[in-house]
Amino acid sequence: MRMLGPVNTATPATLSEPAWLGPLRWLGLLALCAAYLQGGLSKAWDLSAATAEMAHFGLQPAGPMALAVIVFELVASLAVLTGWQRAPAALALGAFTLAASVIANPFWSVPADSRPPLLNAFMEHLGLAGAWGMVALASLRHRQGP
Repeated sequence: MRMLGPVNTATPATLSEPAWLGPLRWLGLLALCAAYLQGGLSKAWDLSAATAEMAHFGLQPAGPMALAVIVFELVASLAVLTGWQRAPAALALGAFTLAASVIANPFWSVPADSRPPLLNAFMEHLGLAGAWGMVALASLRHRQGP
């Protein structure tokens, strides 16, 4: 099939976006990634503390688990920030956040007087996981057009 003229690959959303929206979107993604970048870097700088943290939560073998978490947090964050495989990286960060919250904030298994801070942290992480789902959906929608 012969095409007439150039093909416009821009979606209607990208044609009508103001110039400031891209940098604002990236700053929002940076804010979402901040805890993972900080966590990965702090674990890398103190691998013995990271290994002790894994052991504290019953994750074995603790050393390799610490290394895997470091690599995951940094690589997934960089993928989100650069746009490379953003949707899968965002979904992976959301799943990681849910798993980590279940492991670190088991509010259902502690006495009632100890429950509020764990429940609060769990809910905050649940919201963060939801935000990662929204990033993945927005990334897919942006790639495919409206």
